[in-house]
Amino acid sequence: MDAPPPQENCAPFVHAAEVLARSGVSVPTVVAADLPRGLLLLEDFGSTTYLSQLSAATAPALYRDAIDALIRLQLASDPASFPPYDRELLMRELQLFPEWYVTRHKGITLDAAEQAVLDAAFEAILQNTLAQPQVDVHRDFHSRNLMVIEGAGNPGILDFQDAVHGPITYDLVSLLRDAYIRWEEEQIIDWAVRYWERARKAGLPVRADFGDFYRDFEWMGLQRHLKVLGIFARLSHRDGKDRYLADLPLVLRYVQEVAARYVTLAPLSRLIDRIEGHGQRIGHTF
Repeated sequence: MDAPPPQENCAPFVHAAEVLARSGVSVPTVVAADLPRGLLLLEDFGSTTYLSQLSAATAPALYRDAIDALIRLQLASDPASFPPYDRELLMRELQLFPEWYVTRHKGITLDAAEQAVLDAAFEAILQNTLAQPQVDVHRDFHSRNLMVIEGAGNPGILDFQDAVHGPITYDLVSLLRDAYIRWEEEQIIDWAVRYWERARKAGLPVRADFGDFYRDFEWMGLQRHLKVLGIFARLSHRDGKDRYLADLPLVLRYVQEVAARYVTLAPLSRLIDRIEGHGQRIGHTF
């Protein structure tokens, strides 16, 4: 890894690698480090990502391994290991949506009423996510950061330098509502139930009722996907990485589906429809 300061800081990566390795998950061994020059010599997990191997046939085994690894990571949680995923950070991420997606990418300036709708939705999202049980969070636990490796250590986990201590559903929703691959809702619920059952058995602080847990999962996903819309727009408009624009429709679909399912989020659902030029959607169920 060549990540020269001041543009990059390798210290959080090295620290997170040490913490996560103690949990028993597979992360690259740091063979040697020269932090002042931003140079790391790392174990090589190869080039076979989960995304390149996922199919209807392979997904059950690959996701079983990923969920097992996630539970091991969460069981080793220590609030002292990583920064808190607090209100300030969660809100700063949410603000990427109006700044980069709405204003910069869509070319829309929200009026005062529309901004009030967005502010109220953000507050509702924060109230839910901050009330969730807290564990260590990888923060990008998805198919491009999970590597297929041989043996019981599968998957190899990468890109963990931004780890925090925060909501227990965050990494699961990153995995199952992945920005790069979509599964049917019935399948997502099935995997979520399997995680929830194994997490309860392992003693993790998940909600006692699966319905409550899944609501937390959905609201956490809404925060993440609003953020991701902003990030992908920023990657295009600021950094010239236009390839991420191809992934916007799936992430937007996740946002629209969740916003349309909850009465509390009805104003946000209508606002997003206006931003996207759609008609009013009805049929909230929760």
